[in-house]
Amino acid sequence: MNIEVDKVESQRIDQFLTVYLPDLSRSKIQTLLKSGAILLNGAKAKAKQTIANGDTISVSIPDENPTSETLPQDIPLNVLYEDDEMIVIDKAPGMVVHPAAGNTDGTLVNALLFHCKGKLSGLSGSDLDEEIAIDAQRPGIVHRLDKDTSGCMVAAKTDEAHRALAAQFAARSNEKRYLTVVQSQPNKKEDTIFTHIGRHPVNRMKMTVVNPGSGKSAITDYRVLHTASDGTSLIHCDLHTGRTHQIRVHMVHLGTPILGDPIYAKPARQPQQPGRLMLHAWQLVIDHPKTGERMAFQAEIPEDYLPWTSASGVC
Repeated sequence: MNIEVDKVESQRIDQFLTVYLPDLSRSKIQTLLKSGAILLNGAKAKAKQTIANGDTISVSIPDENPTSETLPQDIPLNVLYEDDEMIVIDKAPGMVVHPAAGNTDGTLVNALLFHCKGKLSGLSGSDLDEEIAIDAQRPGIVHRLDKDTSGCMVAAKTDEAHRALAAQFAARSNEKRYLTVVQSQPNKKEDTIFTHIGRHPVNRMKMTVVNPGSGKSAITDYRVLHTASDGTSLIHCDLHTGRTHQIRVHMVHLGTPILGDPIYAKPARQPQQPGRLMLHAWQLVIDHPKTGERMAFQAEIPEDYLPWTSASGVC
């Protein structure tokens, strides 16, 4: 894999690759660097080397037989609800959802296989708008959260439950509420953002707001819950669609990037540096895939939100 560096400021190569290759863990990138599998302009790269526009990075990921069976791993999970049809968990920030090339273990799927003793759906809805397909590498996964996003996720234990849950996400009949902290206060206290989102034409790491017809519709309701003295603001977001990076793109569209966002912001220049993407999937409301009962789940708000939540009364 060759990466042409474009439109980046001076940055360490390991930090750049952590963002550019989100399916690779930080430790995996460090291992590749040490083994000489990553070259910078044709020479073996070192983690602390600085990259610049015009540089070429070559990444060789060893064949780790991605078609082999994904193994269960005893990784702690914060389970919010579980029965014979589904499991709802509070995903920790930094946890990759499913295995991929170069990142074959330590994922949520590995943890679920262990916890559920292998009883997971064999289906995978890799995108909420795509047709459900068989995918043994992503058992149980109905929807995804970015690696650094924390909060509510549901996984299916049976194929029937998977189909029912995936249909809800596709029909937008569920409810998804997020909390995020942004670097400044939006001009409006609350509003609905209705845009179209597509891949950025130059920086393929990013999504961006595009003209109608060249992207997919994206709708987010937002409300400012609290603004601190430094201007950073706690925002409640209701998602009506599920586009890739939707909240992150919409906050940038408002001129208020999320704190700690390494793709859409410059964290070192933000008023506060929390050390993580401040995006939390706070509440999820779905119909039970078998009984049809409307069920609401809430993930505990992480401690790093306390400076904003304590002043806003959100708990």
